[in-house]
Amino acid sequence: MPAHSAASPIYTALARLANFNRSRRALLASRKTSSRSSAKAKPFLFLLLILVVVTAVFLFPPAIMSSSSSSSSSAAAAASVPFQSPRKVVKKVLSLSQSEGQGATVRRSIGGHELRNLDPFLLLDEFSVSKPAGFPDHPHRGFETVTYMLDGAFTHQDFSGHKGTIRTGDVQWMTAGRGIVHSEMPAADGVQKGLQLWINLASKDKMIEPGYQELESKDISQAEKDGVAVRIIAGEAFGVRSPVYTRTPTMYMDFTMQPGSQLHQPIPEGWNAFVYIIEGEGVFGKEGTAPVSAHHCLVLGAGDGLSVWNRSGAPLRFALVAGQPLNEPVVQQGPFVMNSRAQIQQAMEDYYYGRNGFEKASQWSST
Repeated sequence: MPAHSAASPIYTALARLANFNRSRRALLASRKTSSRSSAKAKPFLFLLLILVVVTAVFLFPPAIMSSSSSSSSSAAAAASVPFQSPRKVVKKVLSLSQSEGQGATVRRSIGGHELRNLDPFLLLDEFSVSKPAGFPDHPHRGFETVTYMLDGAFTHQDFSGHKGTIRTGDVQWMTAGRGIVHSEMPAADGVQKGLQLWINLASKDKMIEPGYQELESKDISQAEKDGVAVRIIAGEAFGVRSPVYTRTPTMYMDFTMQPGSQLHQPIPEGWNAFVYIIEGEGVFGKEGTAPVSAHHCLVLGAGDGLSVWNRSGAPLRFALVAGQPLNEPVVQQGPFVMNSRAQIQQAMEDYYYGRNGFEKASQWSST
């Protein structure tokens, strides 16, 4: 058993008890035999009280209670730090309006002169289109396009007979693969708004057959927590996963944050990631930095995940997109994206001569 120091509460209590016993023996010797019974009772009660105090000090020492309080404070402090290595904003690009297609206007961030690409992402356009403008018949090869309607409707048709209309909140995930010719045109009056993202395909997938994944707004996975709502186009958030298959591993989220809310969203390690602000303004990456407003694309650095705070008085809406880099050469010529200049030349010849996936190109036009 460890010895107690002279300054400890237990040592002090025991010393007082010894002094009391010495005084008690002297008192008993001077008193008459008739008063001995009553004299015994009082010291016994006092002795019992001291033993209770000593036991309490021993079982609940101040040092232990102080240590427990300190541990709780440390745990609370640790919980307030969402990521050991949070992703910070390493590049900010304001997407400026430019003409595209036939009379259409887009705000291009990825794919512009400030941000040529962000592996595996090739292009991000925020489009605003009114009839009769649009994107008439044009080809693609070697990548995927993801069209997400923010407001309005767009009709798509291709040279294989696929035709459909996507409306507000709907998504079309198109794999161009070895080749496709299609058109994308407004399907309603007024301004049609949306986002189109181009995702590169690995060299082994560039010549696969074309395909589609189309989700209506009601079928897109959704979740809400503490003033933050999310539509999960691809990947997982708040324990909810999208049914979309991503050949190039990708996450794509549409977040809406109410005033005063905050978000801490994990992002797979090693993936490249960016944010595109659709509406409002927010603080991204590091608390205390200046808020960033709509139409900005924010490239995120390495880390565990993204933290966002809405300090404004209005809702904040943004897309969070991340993908596993392919780490392959990228050679792009307009709507063709391959791995070498020779492959680009081949794609142009295939489209011109109607072969290797473009057999129907010369005989088709959209209606």
